[in-house]
Amino acid sequence: MKINKITHNVYEIQPKIFKDERGYFYESFHLKRYNEIGIKGPWLQDNNSKSNKGDVRGLHFQYPKSQGKLVTVIYGCIFDVIIDVRKKSPTFSKWFSLELNDEKSNQFWVPPGFAHGFQVLSKFAIVNYKCSLNYWSQNDEKIVLFNDPDINIKWPIKVNKVSKKDKKALPLKEIKNLPDN
Repeated sequence: MKINKITHNVYEIQPKIFKDERGYFYESFHLKRYNEIGIKGPWLQDNNSKSNKGDVRGLHFQYPKSQGKLVTVIYGCIFDVIIDVRKKSPTFSKWFSLELNDEKSNQFWVPPGFAHGFQVLSKFAIVNYKCSLNYWSQNDEKIVLFNDPDINIKWPIKVNKVSKKDKKALPLKEIKNLPDN
């Protein structure tokens, strides 16, 4: 497993892939190894989504019942984006991105305190989110507007579809009750 630190507690994880004439095999999760690099549970929920080329999902986070997310693309390719929403963080309101795909099987660790979203770059993509700390909670869910002009995410291709809920999201500066750290 290779680890690439993106910023404070944010990592790209590249599992070791074993390939042969049948295809490939890799461990998508190993509790002890993830704990050793500071990615801890409890792990409570796995979610899967399927979206089409150009579609944008997000930018979602929960507070005060925060979640960490280990994001993996099962099929396809996405432009994965996180935004630091911790008010007292030196990288507050900054965004970071990675291309995740099923060829590399790389993962993005999104710790609590970061909003998460993505755009599909392939014909379609199937994405898995392994969630820690808390279950999804409608009362704690917050959404940053995907095209917030102050954050200015550079989506790599033309945006296709965005959910009604995500279109109605607020710019980050208008969201009340953000985490401190």
